[in-house]
Formats: sequence, C-alpha cells, structure tokens
Amino acid sequence: MQQGETINLEISDFADSGDGVGKYEGCVVFVPNAVPGDRLNAKIVYVKANLAHAQIVTLESPSIHRVRPKCIVADKCGGCSWQTVSYSHQLRLKHNQVLQALQRIGGFDQEHLQETMIPIQAAAESLGYRNKVTFPLQASDRRDQVKAGYYQRGSHKLINLNQCPVQDPHFDRFLAQIKLDIQDQGWRIYDEKTHQGTLRHLSLRIGRRTGKILLTLVTRSWEIPGIEEQAEQWLNQYSNLSGVMLNLNRDRTNAILGKETRCIAGDEYIEEIFAGLRFQLRAETFFQIYTEQAEAMVEQILRWLQLEGTETLIDAYAGIGTLTLPLAKQVKKVIAIESQPQAVEQAITNAHINHITNVECLTGKVEDILPNLNLDAEQVALVLLDPPRKGCDLTVLEQLRILKPKKLIYVSCNPATLARDLKILCADRVFKLERWQPFDFFPQTVHVETLVLLSSKVD
Repeated sequence: MQQGETINLEISDFADSGDGVGKYEGCVVFVPNAVPGDRLNAKIVYVKANLAHAQIVTLESPSIHRVRPKCIVADKCGGCSWQTVSYSHQLRLKHNQVLQALQRIGGFDQEHLQETMIPIQAAAESLGYRNKVTFPLQASDRRDQVKAGYYQRGSHKLINLNQCPVQDPHFDRFLAQIKLDIQDQGWRIYDEKTHQGTLRHLSLRIGRRTGKILLTLVTRSWEIPGIEEQAEQWLNQYSNLSGVMLNLNRDRTNAILGKETRCIAGDEYIEEIFAGLRFQLRAETFFQIYTEQAEAMVEQILRWLQLEGTETLIDAYAGIGTLTLPLAKQVKKVIAIESQPQAVEQAITNAHINHITNVECLTGKVEDILPNLNLDAEQVALVLLDPPRKGCDLTVLEQLRILKPKKLIYVSCNPATLARDLKILCADRVFKLERWQPFDFFPQTVHVETLVLLSSKVD
C-alpha cells in the first residue's frame, strides 16, 4: 500500500480508539467513523510497516449497526467516536470490552464471569447528557473571528461548534454568543505554537437538577481589559448563569486548568442535587460527567452492600465526596482519603451542608495513608476504591490484601487497569469476585465505567 492509494476494505472490528479495523493484504488498517460490517473504499493517509490509517471515500455496503449521526460534524470532530454506531451495539461492545479485559488481563474464568455478571447499565438518554464541557479557543485565519470546539481526531485542527448534541442542551444558547462577545472585546486568543495570546479555553458546567451554570475562561493572564463589565453583562443576560470565573494557566502545557481560580462575578460555585444530597461544584471540581448514571451507580452500590448502619467504611480516592457522602448516611463512620487539598476542602463543605458528621477526611496519597491507619478487618468492614485511570498503586493493593475487609467496591474507568488490579487482589483467593457491572457514563464514545464487588469471605 502507498499513501494516497484507495483500497476496498471490509471492517471487522473496533480498535481501542473507536476506529474501525480491517485487514488488507496482511496489513491492519484503521478507519475513523467505520463500523464493523461496513464494506467501503478507503484512501490511505498513513502507512508504517504492517499498519495503516485510512479515510472513508465511499461506503459500498453499510453495517447493520450503522446509524446516521445526530451531529453534522461527527465525521470530523474528535469529541465523539461512535455516533455512527447504534446505541444498542455500543452497549454490547462496551460490555464485551470489560468482559475481555477481565478474562485476558485478569485471568478470571469465563464461567465465573458469566455467573457474576450483571448486564451493562444503559443510559436513559444517549445524547444531551454532559454536565460539563471545555472547549479550546482558537483565532480564525482571518484573526477577527473566535472559534471554539473540539480538535479533529488525531490533530490539533479545531472543529468550530455552535452546538453539540452530546452536551446538556442549555449550553447551546451560550456557545455562539460567548464567542461573539470575546470577538467584540478584542481579547487575544492563545496560540499554542507561539505561546502567545491570552484566552485558552471556555468551560461550562451545569447542575442538572438545579439548572445553574458556571462559566470559566482559562487564561494566561489576570489582566483582561473589561472582563468585569463583560462578566456582569453575561450574568444579566443569562438568568441561569450563577458565576463567571477565571482560571490562570501560564504554562506551556496540554493540561487545561491551572492551579488558581478567581471569581469575577456572581458565585464561585453552582449547586447540584445528587443522590438526595446538595453539593457545591466549583470550576475545577471533578464530578462525574453523567449525573444520572452516577446516581444509578450509587443505588447499585447500596443494593450490593446491604448496609446495617454499624459499619466503618474507608473511601479511597474520595474526591469531593460524590460517593462518600451518600454512603455516609448509611454507615457508622467513613474515613475518606483524597490527595488534592481543594477536593478535601469541598468534601468537608458538602458534608457540612448536608449535616453529615460521621466523615473523617484525610489529605494525602492513598498509598501513604492507608498503611498507617492501624486498622484491621474487625474495625473496617468496607472499602471503596475509585482510582484514576492508571488504577491503584501496588502498595494500596498489598495493604488491602493484609486488611481483608469483608467487602470491597472497586469503581473503574479503565477496564485494563481494573483487570490488572483485580488479578492482584484475588490472587491466592484472598478476595473473591462476587459481582461486576459495566455502566455507560460516556455514550457515543468508547469509554466505559465498571462497578465491581469483591468479598474476602472465600470458601
């Protein structure tokens, strides 16, 4: 194969990236927006050894799982990868993704996995669910227009958006007008190549139950002429806008947020009702993107644990208390461990707002704090793990094998690291896999969340 050549290809599988995969004369070919079952003509755009990337030229015979995307730029925008895939098939693929990881990486027996499996928790709505969006800003070639959107897949070419079918619909009325206001103000847009300019990102967050919105501009400088007046104008213009924030990020980095955030107008947080509790969410707060699915996960955790109110729970990687506080209402005591001081501060605030007094918040890395708690299984009946994508530090897993709580809940956003960690926890029958269930927190993408229950009561 040569770059620029057009080939006829049948798509047989999906890659981890969400691209369709086919084989041509012994070479693996990745094709964005292709669906297994598609027969298509594709133009080769990149070749290396036995690997190639291609783009769809014509679709000869579509897959039975192919659907028409709801987004007019779905074939270009990198925000979603599966809008061409029917939602029912997305669910099957995600469930199988977790199953395969548990088998291949975790080494779990297929029969046992089938016995302990609970079908994937589908989303009630596969569109309009995102409670937070963050768009890179870019100046157009004409320099007098501001663009905001997502990067085209595999590039830093920005696809300009005025609406997005995956985000909460309330954001649509903001995006086009905010860009125009930034243009009218003449504020300089950041250029990642030259590291010049001021405004880098536009972020919007909504409380799905309260309807309140927080607007954040990520900037290289606090000095933005007229920002206070414009922020007040936005508050007057949008009745559901609670506050306007600036986040400072001076670094030459791909990280979006910097370490310091200031409130320019209105409130520095929005309120959200989650699992019957009231939460304050700030611009930099980590909170699950799909509020309703996160609530469904909390309900499932409570059903699995069958709490009696006498238990002590350790919540590792506790964040702002998203899972900590709903569970705290059902147990005797919670020890919450979180490495980010700002998140710990918010967890304490959210506990106070909800009159929850049985949570002890500890600031630091789980691998540093857990071994020094000097607790045993008689004192700690339950442990909740909700680590980042990289999974748990080996020290944490080893300490849990020593502690051996009666029940352990593991929440994961990465099937591969989940399977790796479960293999360690369940080695030598220290823990037993009792139940597992995927949750679709990210419709239209390849990502999947998984909930697992382990027990130390091994026969």
